[in-house]
Amino acid sequence: MEQKILELLNGIYPLDFIKVEAVTNEMFRCTANQGEYFARITNYKGYDEQLEEVTYTNYLYKEGLGVSPTIVSINGKVVEKITFNNNEVLTILYKSALGKHLSKNQWNAKVLKELGRQIGKLHRISRTFEEINPTRYINDWYQNEEYAFLKYIPEEESTIRDVAQEILTKIKNIPKDNSNYGLLHGDLWLENILVDRNLKLSMVDFQDCEKNFYIFDLAVPIYSAIEYSFVGGGNIIEYGRGIAKAIIEGYQEENDLPKDMLDKLPLFIKLKEVFEYSLMHMYWNKERLTEEQIRIMNHFRMRIEKNHSFLDTDGLLII
Repeated sequence: MEQKILELLNGIYPLDFIKVEAVTNEMFRCTANQGEYFARITNYKGYDEQLEEVTYTNYLYKEGLGVSPTIVSINGKVVEKITFNNNEVLTILYKSALGKHLSKNQWNAKVLKELGRQIGKLHRISRTFEEINPTRYINDWYQNEEYAFLKYIPEEESTIRDVAQEILTKIKNIPKDNSNYGLLHGDLWLENILVDRNLKLSMVDFQDCEKNFYIFDLAVPIYSAIEYSFVGGGNIIEYGRGIAKAIIEGYQEENDLPKDMLDKLPLFIKLKEVFEYSLMHMYWNKERLTEEQIRIMNHFRMRIEKNHSFLDTDGLLII
C-alpha cells in the first residue's frame, strides 16, 4: 500500500518522495528529499468541504497561526483526486508542522495558557475569514453525524438519552452571533497540538472543523487534559481548575470571551463527554467488545447517569 501511495504522490506533486509510512488508515507520513510531509487520503468529507477546509487553514497560516500549510500539486490544486484500490479518493498534502507531541506530564499551566492564547487568536482570525469567505459547505455542528446521539445511544439507556437530548436542546437554543459562534477547529484534544522548544504551538488535523460556539474549542482541550494528561502527584480537581483557568486567561489575552458563554463552559464539556460516549456506540463492534472497552463505557455511563461534573467551576468562571 505504501509503495503504491509513494508512486501516486510522486506523480502529482513537485517533490521527490522516497518513503511513505501509514500513521492511520487515512494519514501517511511522507519523507521527501525536500523534507517531511503528511498526506491525508480520505473521502471522510466531500471535495467541496475539504477544499473549503484547506482554504480556511491556508488563510490561518498566512495570518501567522501555527498550522500546516498545504502543498499545491503540479496541476495547481490543493485537493487532488486520485484512484487508489479502484476507488477515487481525495488527497491533500501538508508540510510537516513544527513541534512535537508533549508527554502527559508536560501539559502544565504555562503550556496550556499559551494554548488558550492561540485558540483566541484562531477564533479572531476565523471571524475575519468568514467575513471575506462565507462558508457554504462546512457544517454547523449539529448537522454532523457524530452529534446524532439518539441515533447511536441505545433506547434502553433512557437516562443517558434524556441527558443527551437535554444538552442538545440547551445548546441549540443559545442565541448566537459572530461574537460567540463561528468557524473553529472542533477537535482540539491534546494529540492535535504540537509544541516546540520555544513554546510555539502548532494545531493539526482540521478535518473536523465546523461552525460551533467558540467556547467548544476551549471545552475540548480542558476535557482532554483532565481525561488523559493528569498523571498524579496532586489533586485532580485542582488540576482541572488550574488548567481551565490557564486556558481561559490565555484566550482572553487574544480575544473577548463573553461572560454568558464562559458560564456555559461546563455544559460544553458535558457535550464533549456525551459526544465521546456516542462515538463508542457509533464505531465499536458491540458483539466483540473487549474488557477494556466495556470498562470504559461503564465509567462513562456512571458519570453521565449520575450527572457527575467533569470540572469544578466554583469560583473559576469570573472574568
